[in-house]
Amino acid sequence: MVENGIHHVTAISGLARRNLDFYTRVLGLRLVKKTVNFDDPATYHLYYGDESGTPGTILTFFPWEHVAPGRGGIGETIETAFRIPEGSIGYWTHRFLEKGVEYDAIIRRFGQTVLSFRDPDGMRLALVAHPGIGNEAAWAAADVPSEHSLRGLHGVTLLLREAAPTGAILTDVFGFSEAGREGSIVRFKAAETRLGGIIDIHAVGDFLRGRQGCGSVHHIAFRAADDEAEFAMMRKLAENHGIRTTEQKDRNYFRSLYFREPGGVLFEIATDIPGFAVDEPMAELGQSLKLPSQYESRRQQIEARLPDLAA
Repeated sequence: MVENGIHHVTAISGLARRNLDFYTRVLGLRLVKKTVNFDDPATYHLYYGDESGTPGTILTFFPWEHVAPGRGGIGETIETAFRIPEGSIGYWTHRFLEKGVEYDAIIRRFGQTVLSFRDPDGMRLALVAHPGIGNEAAWAAADVPSEHSLRGLHGVTLLLREAAPTGAILTDVFGFSEAGREGSIVRFKAAETRLGGIIDIHAVGDFLRGRQGCGSVHHIAFRAADDEAEFAMMRKLAENHGIRTTEQKDRNYFRSLYFREPGGVLFEIATDIPGFAVDEPMAELGQSLKLPSQYESRRQQIEARLPDLAA
């Protein structure tokens, strides 16, 4: 079966150690890869997800210690949401209170219970309660009981001037279809997709444009099974929508194409293959600094410049 939906979300953070502590110790995600920004090896690229780094569970960060704060606005991803079992909202509300995490009042959205919160850099996140997912495999780490663990990405919310142009890309290229409307939010869903299958577009007309920075999402990556599927998407973008992508870039754990969708958000197409276990055993994911081959000869200098992640 073809798996559509989100492959990963990549965001910008401040202090790397603080980011690592929050996502592994507070949210209980696994650090599945510790590498560097392939275009800026002076900073880390940290990947968090489930035990094996399954596409649709991955949230990644570029930690730039001195980056200015971002500003929410149109052309931005304004919320990244994770799935949790339906009975776990109370647990997470209590945990956020105990850990000093800033959170909002619980709401209902498209019939689901949603707990919105912010990470230490102000990035907007949410937990969305899903019925019947309590028996899904979960990464048990930190002090989060496995029955309450995050179960991968639910989806993202984009703040755009209008929904239709971006919706056309989602439906024609990425296998989504419109699934409902609530006020000015249009929901798109990838059918039969368990992880990362929701894109909500909040259409607000003319509004202040966003500015990327600390706490901002840098880009959204969508899944392609392999190179053949990825290049088919590339052709469809060009032929049906007049959009050109970058050349394919090898990111070691997936191969990527990038483009700006009509609303201004940076989209990526990422292959499911080869995955995060290509350069270290599954049991040791995230433990060692992994460098792309072009930087291996500079390992000593790169390691000396990167901040210490040890507790």
